[in-house]
Amino acid sequence: MALANTFKALSDPTRREILNLLRARPLSAGEIGAHFSMTGATVSHHLAILKDAGLVFDRHEGKYIFYELNLSVFEEVLNWFQTFLDQKGDSHEEAEKK
Repeated sequence: MALANTFKALSDPTRREILNLLRARPLSAGEIGAHFSMTGATVSHHLAILKDAGLVFDRHEGKYIFYELNLSVFEEVLNWFQTFLDQKGDSHEEAEKK
């Protein structure tokens, strides 16, 4: 997992909103774009960054491309964060023993 790409993708509020939209169901680029006042090229740019980060994947159906969440990357990020919480708990318990 390339955390730098993941965090870069998550740093933009538009991309976070796209991810929120995809929580409900897979959407085409046009359906995603309908939620924003930006050009189709700009929506495609945001989708490309999300796809490069592995946060979404696309599926071709006829002439449409549908985007959906790749939950495995979210799980990897959560597991990475969890290691800090686990270590903090361990450090805290060790400090209390002293």
